[in-house]
Amino acid sequence: MEKIPVAVIAGPTASGKTKLAVKLCKELNGEVVSADSMQIYKGMRIATAKPTAEEMNGVPHHLLNFQPLDKSFSAADYVELAGAAVKNICAEGRLPFLVGGTGLYIDSLLNGLTYEPNVDLAVRKELQQFAQEQGVLALHRRLEAVDPQAAAEIHPNNVKRVVRALEMYQVTGRTMAENHALSHAVDSPYTACYLCLGFHDRDKLYRRIDARVDSMMDAGLEDEVRTAFRQCGPTALQAIGCKEFLPYFSGECTLEETVDAVKRATRHYAKRQLTWFRRNRQAHWLWVDDYPDEKALYQDALRSIQSFLKGSRI
Repeated sequence: MEKIPVAVIAGPTASGKTKLAVKLCKELNGEVVSADSMQIYKGMRIATAKPTAEEMNGVPHHLLNFQPLDKSFSAADYVELAGAAVKNICAEGRLPFLVGGTGLYIDSLLNGLTYEPNVDLAVRKELQQFAQEQGVLALHRRLEAVDPQAAAEIHPNNVKRVVRALEMYQVTGRTMAENHALSHAVDSPYTACYLCLGFHDRDKLYRRIDARVDSMMDAGLEDEVRTAFRQCGPTALQAIGCKEFLPYFSGECTLEETVDAVKRATRHYAKRQLTWFRRNRQAHWLWVDDYPDEKALYQDALRSIQSFLKGSRI
Protein backbone atom coordinates (compact mmCIF):
# COMPACT_ATOMS: atom_id res chain seq x y z
CA MET A 1 0.00 0.00 0.00
CA GLU A 2 1.30 3.46 -0.88
CA LYS A 3 2.43 5.38 2.16
CA ILE A 4 0.75 8.59 3.28
CA PRO A 5 2.94 11.69 2.87
CA VAL A 6 3.16 13.89 5.95
CA ALA A 7 4.98 17.17 6.50
CA VAL A 8 6.31 17.82 9.99
CA ILE A 9 7.11 21.22 11.47
CA ALA A 10 8.68 20.50 14.85
CA GLY A 11 10.88 22.35 17.30
CA PRO A 12 10.97 24.02 20.70
CA THR A 13 8.40 26.41 22.04
CA ALA A 14 8.47 29.96 20.61
CA SER A 15 10.50 28.91 17.57
CA GLY A 16 7.83 30.00 15.06
CA LYS A 17 6.31 26.64 14.12
CA THR A 18 2.69 27.75 13.79
CA LYS A 19 3.37 30.81 11.66
CA LEU A 20 5.60 28.86 9.28
CA ALA A 21 3.21 25.92 9.06
CA VAL A 22 0.21 28.10 8.25
CA LYS A 23 2.06 29.80 5.39
CA LEU A 24 3.14 26.41 4.03
CA CYS A 25 -0.39 25.03 4.32
CA LYS A 26 -1.76 27.97 2.34
CA GLU A 27 0.74 27.27 -0.44
CA LEU A 28 0.55 23.46 -0.42
CA ASN A 29 -3.16 22.87 0.27
CA GLY A 30 -2.46 21.54 3.74
CA GLU A 31 -4.18 21.14 7.09
CA VAL A 32 -2.57 21.14 10.53
CA VAL A 33 -2.73 18.26 12.98
CA SER A 34 -1.48 19.63 16.28
CA ALA A 35 1.30 17.70 18.01
CA ASP A 36 1.23 19.62 21.28
CA SER A 37 0.47 17.73 24.48
CA MET A 38 -0.88 20.85 26.20
CA GLN A 39 -2.95 22.42 23.44
CA ILE A 40 -5.24 19.40 23.38
CA TYR A 41 -6.81 20.59 26.65
CA LYS A 42 -9.90 22.80 26.78
CA GLY A 43 -9.43 26.36 27.91
CA MET A 44 -6.10 27.89 28.96
CA ARG A 45 -5.74 29.50 25.56
CA ILE A 46 -3.05 31.94 26.68
CA ALA A 47 -1.05 29.57 28.88
CA THR A 48 -0.80 26.88 26.21
CA ALA A 49 -0.21 29.40 23.38
CA LYS A 50 -3.06 28.06 21.26
CA PRO A 51 -3.15 29.73 17.85
CA THR A 52 -5.86 32.34 17.44
CA ALA A 53 -8.29 32.38 14.53
CA GLU A 54 -6.22 35.17 13.02
CA GLU A 55 -3.03 33.14 13.33
CA MET A 56 -4.68 30.06 11.79
CA ASN A 57 -5.68 32.27 8.83
CA GLY A 58 -8.37 29.92 7.56
CA VAL A 59 -6.19 26.80 7.70
CA PRO A 60 -8.04 23.90 9.44
CA HIS A 61 -6.40 22.80 12.69
CA HIS A 62 -7.11 19.41 14.25
CA LEU A 63 -6.64 18.09 17.82
CA LEU A 64 -6.85 21.46 19.54
CA ASN A 65 -8.91 22.34 22.61
CA PHE A 66 -10.95 19.13 22.96
CA GLN A 67 -9.76 17.29 26.10
CA PRO A 68 -11.06 18.23 29.59
CA LEU A 69 -8.33 19.39 31.95
CA ASP A 70 -9.09 16.65 34.46
CA LYS A 71 -8.94 13.79 31.93
CA SER A 72 -5.76 11.90 31.09
CA PHE A 73 -4.44 11.54 27.55
CA SER A 74 -1.64 9.23 26.40
CA ALA A 75 0.63 8.95 23.40
CA ALA A 76 -1.43 5.92 22.36
CA ASP A 77 -4.55 8.09 22.41
CA TYR A 78 -2.76 10.62 20.25
CA VAL A 79 -1.65 8.02 17.72
CA GLU A 80 -5.25 6.87 17.31
CA LEU A 81 -6.78 10.33 16.91
CA ALA A 82 -3.98 11.87 14.88
CA GLY A 83 -3.81 8.84 12.62
CA ALA A 84 -7.50 9.19 11.82
CA ALA A 85 -7.10 12.91 11.16
CA VAL A 86 -4.12 12.38 8.86
CA LYS A 87 -5.97 9.75 6.84
CA ASN A 88 -9.04 11.96 6.46
CA ILE A 89 -6.95 14.92 5.33
CA CYS A 90 -5.12 12.77 2.79
CA ALA A 91 -8.42 11.30 1.54
CA GLU A 92 -9.58 14.84 0.76
CA GLY A 93 -6.52 15.38 -1.40
CA ARG A 94 -4.79 17.67 1.07
CA LEU A 95 -1.40 17.48 2.75
CA PRO A 96 -1.30 16.71 6.50
CA PHE A 97 1.08 18.85 8.55
CA LEU A 98 2.08 17.60 12.00
CA VAL A 99 2.94 20.76 13.91
CA GLY A 100 4.15 20.97 17.48
CA GLY A 101 6.84 20.44 20.04
CA THR A 102 5.79 17.14 21.60
CA GLY A 103 8.33 14.82 20.03
CA LEU A 104 6.89 11.73 21.69
CA TYR A 105 3.56 12.26 19.92
CA ILE A 106 5.17 12.89 16.52
CA ASP A 107 7.55 9.96 16.68
CA SER A 108 4.99 7.53 18.07
CA LEU A 109 2.68 8.29 15.16
CA LEU A 110 5.25 8.32 12.36
CA ASN A 111 7.38 5.38 13.42
CA GLY A 112 4.66 2.94 14.42
CA LEU A 113 6.59 2.07 17.56
CA THR A 114 5.43 -1.00 19.40
CA TYR A 115 7.19 -2.15 22.49
CA GLU A 116 6.50 -4.21 25.57
CA PRO A 117 8.36 -2.74 28.55
CA ASN A 118 9.50 -5.13 31.21
CA VAL A 119 6.81 -5.63 33.81
CA ASP A 120 7.47 -5.87 37.53
CA LEU A 121 4.18 -6.18 39.38
CA ALA A 122 5.83 -5.51 42.75
CA VAL A 123 7.29 -2.23 41.51
CA ARG A 124 4.00 -1.26 39.90
CA LYS A 125 2.09 -1.98 43.09
CA GLU A 126 4.52 0.11 45.14
CA LEU A 127 4.15 3.05 42.76
CA GLN A 128 0.37 2.81 42.72
CA GLN A 129 0.30 2.71 46.50
CA PHE A 130 2.64 5.71 46.66
CA ALA A 131 0.25 7.67 44.42
CA GLN A 132 -2.70 6.79 46.65
CA GLU A 133 -0.90 7.77 49.84
CA GLN A 134 1.19 10.74 48.72
CA GLY A 135 -0.85 12.02 45.78
CA VAL A 136 -0.42 12.21 42.01
CA LEU A 137 1.77 15.30 42.15
CA ALA A 138 4.28 13.61 44.44
CA LEU A 139 4.39 10.64 42.05
CA HIS A 140 4.89 12.97 39.11
CA ARG A 141 7.78 14.69 40.92
CA ARG A 142 9.46 11.29 41.30
CA LEU A 143 9.24 10.86 37.53
CA GLU A 144 10.55 14.37 36.93
CA ALA A 145 13.62 13.57 39.05
CA VAL A 146 14.67 10.56 36.93
CA ASP A 147 13.09 11.22 33.52
CA PRO A 148 12.28 14.92 33.04
CA GLN A 149 11.44 14.41 29.37
CA ALA A 150 8.73 11.89 30.19
CA ALA A 151 7.47 14.10 33.01
CA ALA A 152 7.12 17.01 30.59
CA GLU A 153 5.05 14.89 28.23
CA ILE A 154 2.77 13.04 30.69
CA HIS A 155 -0.10 14.68 32.56
CA PRO A 156 0.17 14.14 36.34
CA ASN A 157 -3.45 12.94 36.38
CA ASN A 158 -2.54 10.14 33.99
CA VAL A 159 -1.38 7.94 36.84
CA LYS A 160 -1.23 4.84 34.67
CA ARG A 161 1.28 6.44 32.30
CA VAL A 162 3.34 7.99 35.10
CA VAL A 163 3.50 4.65 36.87
CA ARG A 164 4.53 2.89 33.66
CA ALA A 165 7.29 5.40 32.94
CA LEU A 166 8.64 5.06 36.48
CA GLU A 167 8.32 1.29 36.35
CA MET A 168 10.26 1.17 33.08
CA TYR A 169 13.01 3.29 34.60
CA GLN A 170 13.25 1.27 37.80
CA VAL A 171 13.23 -2.08 35.98
CA THR A 172 15.44 -1.22 32.99
CA GLY A 173 17.49 1.72 34.25
CA ARG A 174 16.56 3.57 31.06
CA THR A 175 14.31 6.55 30.43
CA MET A 176 11.17 6.27 28.35
CA ALA A 177 12.92 7.83 25.36
CA GLU A 178 15.79 5.34 25.65
CA ASN A 179 13.34 2.45 25.81
CA HIS A 180 11.57 3.80 22.74
CA ALA A 181 14.89 3.88 20.90
CA LEU A 182 15.38 0.19 21.65
CA SER A 183 11.84 -0.77 20.75
CA HIS A 184 10.74 -2.68 17.70
CA ALA A 185 9.37 -0.49 14.94
CA VAL A 186 6.69 -1.92 12.69
CA ASP A 187 6.38 -0.76 9.10
CA SER A 188 4.93 2.74 9.26
CA PRO A 189 2.06 3.75 6.97
CA TYR A 190 3.61 7.22 6.63
CA THR A 191 6.50 8.82 4.82
CA ALA A 192 7.53 12.14 6.29
CA CYS A 193 9.36 15.34 5.50
CA TYR A 194 10.54 16.07 9.03
CA LEU A 195 11.57 19.70 9.41
CA CYS A 196 12.77 20.92 12.79
CA LEU A 197 13.36 24.55 13.73
CA GLY A 198 16.45 25.28 15.78
CA PHE A 199 18.81 28.07 16.82
CA HIS A 200 22.59 28.03 16.70
CA ASP A 201 22.52 30.84 19.24
CA ARG A 202 20.40 29.48 22.11
CA ASP A 203 20.14 32.94 23.65
CA LYS A 204 18.09 34.10 20.65
CA LEU A 205 15.54 31.38 21.36
CA TYR A 206 15.52 32.30 25.03
CA ARG A 207 14.86 35.95 24.19
CA ARG A 208 11.91 34.88 22.08
CA ILE A 209 10.61 32.79 24.97
CA ASP A 210 10.94 35.71 27.38
CA ALA A 211 9.14 38.01 24.93
CA ARG A 212 6.34 35.48 24.50
CA VAL A 213 5.83 35.20 28.26
CA ASP A 214 5.67 39.02 28.48
CA SER A 215 3.03 39.02 25.72
CA MET A 216 1.09 36.30 27.51
CA MET A 217 1.07 38.37 30.68
CA ASP A 218 -0.19 41.39 28.71
CA ALA A 219 -2.93 39.17 27.25
CA GLY A 220 -4.20 38.17 30.69
CA LEU A 221 -2.26 35.06 31.69
CA GLU A 222 -2.53 35.79 35.41
CA ASP A 223 -6.33 35.99 35.35
CA GLU A 224 -6.60 32.91 33.14
CA VAL A 225 -4.48 30.82 35.50
CA ARG A 226 -6.29 32.15 38.58
CA THR A 227 -9.67 31.20 37.08
CA ALA A 228 -8.46 27.72 36.14
CA PHE A 229 -7.00 27.27 39.61
CA ARG A 230 -10.37 28.08 41.18
CA GLN A 231 -12.25 25.79 38.82
CA CYS A 232 -9.89 22.83 38.57
CA GLY A 233 -7.47 23.03 41.48
CA PRO A 234 -3.66 22.85 41.34
CA THR A 235 -3.46 19.33 39.92
CA ALA A 236 -4.69 20.34 36.47
CA LEU A 237 -2.34 23.33 36.42
CA GLN A 238 0.71 21.19 37.15
CA ALA A 239 0.87 19.86 33.60
CA ILE A 240 0.38 23.09 31.69
CA GLY A 241 3.32 25.04 33.03
CA CYS A 242 1.35 27.27 35.39
CA LYS A 243 2.45 25.87 38.73
CA GLU A 244 4.82 28.82 39.07
CA PHE A 245 1.77 30.97 39.85
CA LEU A 246 0.73 28.96 42.89
CA PRO A 247 3.28 30.53 45.31
CA TYR A 248 2.17 33.95 44.05
CA PHE A 249 -1.48 33.18 44.69
CA SER A 250 -0.63 32.14 48.24
CA GLY A 251 1.37 35.33 48.87
CA GLU A 252 4.80 33.68 48.97
CA CYS A 253 6.37 35.67 46.13
CA THR A 254 5.81 38.72 43.95
CA LEU A 255 4.30 38.80 40.48
CA GLU A 256 7.69 39.82 39.06
CA GLU A 257 9.30 36.74 40.64
CA THR A 258 6.51 34.60 39.25
CA VAL A 259 7.01 35.89 35.72
CA ASP A 260 10.75 35.18 36.01
CA ALA A 261 9.93 31.65 37.20
CA VAL A 262 7.60 31.08 34.24
CA LYS A 263 10.30 32.24 31.82
CA ARG A 264 12.90 30.03 33.48
CA ALA A 265 10.63 26.96 33.44
CA THR A 266 9.76 27.56 29.78
CA ARG A 267 13.43 27.83 28.83
CA HIS A 268 14.12 24.54 30.61
CA TYR A 269 11.25 22.92 28.75
CA ALA A 270 12.66 24.18 25.44
CA LYS A 271 16.01 22.59 26.30
CA ARG A 272 14.29 19.24 26.89
CA GLN A 273 12.46 19.55 23.59
CA LEU A 274 15.71 20.21 21.73
CA THR A 275 17.33 17.22 23.42
CA TRP A 276 14.53 15.01 22.14
CA PHE A 277 14.64 16.29 18.57
CA ARG A 278 18.44 16.09 18.34
CA ARG A 279 18.14 12.32 18.79
CA ASN A 280 15.92 12.03 15.73
CA ARG A 281 17.83 11.01 12.64
CA GLN A 282 14.86 11.88 10.42
CA ALA A 283 14.95 15.54 11.41
CA HIS A 284 16.17 18.03 8.82
CA TRP A 285 17.18 21.14 10.77
CA LEU A 286 16.29 24.65 9.68
CA TRP A 287 18.41 27.02 11.77
CA VAL A 288 16.23 30.07 12.19
CA ASP A 289 19.09 32.40 13.01
CA ASP A 290 20.88 31.46 9.77
CA TYR A 291 18.18 33.13 7.67
CA PRO A 292 18.07 36.89 7.00
CA ASP A 293 14.29 36.98 7.48
CA GLU A 294 11.14 34.86 7.79
CA LYS A 295 10.61 34.87 4.03
CA ALA A 296 13.94 33.14 3.43
CA LEU A 297 13.13 30.52 6.07
CA TYR A 298 9.72 29.92 4.48
CA GLN A 299 11.18 29.55 0.99
CA ASP A 300 13.74 26.99 2.18
CA ALA A 301 11.07 25.00 4.01
CA LEU A 302 8.82 25.16 0.96
CA ARG A 303 11.58 23.87 -1.32
CA SER A 304 12.27 21.01 1.08
CA ILE A 305 8.65 19.88 1.16
CA GLN A 306 8.18 20.27 -2.59
CA SER A 307 11.29 18.18 -3.18
CA PHE A 308 9.96 15.56 -0.75
CA LEU A 309 6.59 15.44 -2.54
CA LYS A 310 8.37 14.90 -5.86
CA GLY A 311 10.09 11.88 -4.40
CA SER A 312 13.49 13.40 -3.73
CA ARG A 313 15.27 13.32 -0.42
CA ILE A 314 15.93 16.61 1.35
